[in-house]
Amino acid sequence: MSRPADVCRFAPSTTGRAHPGTLLAALLAWLDARSRGARLVLRLEDLDPDRCRPEWAAALEDDLAWLGLDFDTVERQSAHAPRHAAALDRLAAQGLLYPCACSRADVRAAGTPAPDGGWRYPNRCRGRALPPGGWRACDEPVRARLPDGRIALRDESGLDLSQDPAAELGDPIVRRRDGAVAYPLAVVADDAAIGVTRVVRGRDIAASTATQVALQRMLRLPTPVYRHHFLLLEERGGKLAKLHGAVGADALRAVYVAPALCGWLAWVVGLRPSDAPAAPRELVGEFAWERVATQDRVVRWTVRGLAADGA
Repeated sequence: MSRPADVCRFAPSTTGRAHPGTLLAALLAWLDARSRGARLVLRLEDLDPDRCRPEWAAALEDDLAWLGLDFDTVERQSAHAPRHAAALDRLAAQGLLYPCACSRADVRAAGTPAPDGGWRYPNRCRGRALPPGGWRACDEPVRARLPDGRIALRDESGLDLSQDPAAELGDPIVRRRDGAVAYPLAVVADDAAIGVTRVVRGRDIAASTATQVALQRMLRLPTPVYRHHFLLLEERGGKLAKLHGAVGADALRAVYVAPALCGWLAWVVGLRPSDAPAAPRELVGEFAWERVATQDRVVRWTVRGLAADGA
């Protein structure tokens, strides 16, 4: 049953144009929120100075609007630096921040795979202290010391997210060497500030959930309900993503009108028996998670548009 206080969000990174995976995730988050009568926030995650560009943020907004998705509020994560600094101050006051001298090569050389597909940080620098002036004066990455121990956790679909994040992933970077606040801390602070009660996102982020819950507990923030959905994959087996050169929204919009692409997504999701054109509003009344596919789909880009295996 819908809760009047539900607040949902869709939070893409602004590192490129939307691609089919972006639009699938946006549609599912939108349908979940609108079917519940919940408030829905679009948060453009633009903190990475190396990869995020203002023109891509604007393009993402335009691509989502073109598909027919509306939001109650749109915000940019970079506008909330004071909020992120306050979260760092709260962790520093508890003695939970430390500078890290380890490079990515050092972490990789330690040789322990992590559940998120990367490498486990071995918590090697835990004994180091912040310099005089604290984290603001630090010219190295800053990590947060997570509590040791397993966090028992399942998402709404029953997916087991239980993990000892300190042991399996290692303490997360919360402030980068270049001064940018890192994703794990920013997402926790921002979700709490806007009162997010539900997070719908792809399974590729599931392995980071226990770390986020640990940070929420360290900051005494509420934990939303999480639900992780299936992914669109490239034929070579990787997640269909900007990082892998997936087809962008500019190419999609050259081939599809919005209802045609939405209808294709609804068919891949499992909400419709065919890929006949449909607007997002037409799908709200029939949306139920029990009808949504659970297996990842391999997607190909052809001269005629998108094609999916196993749909």
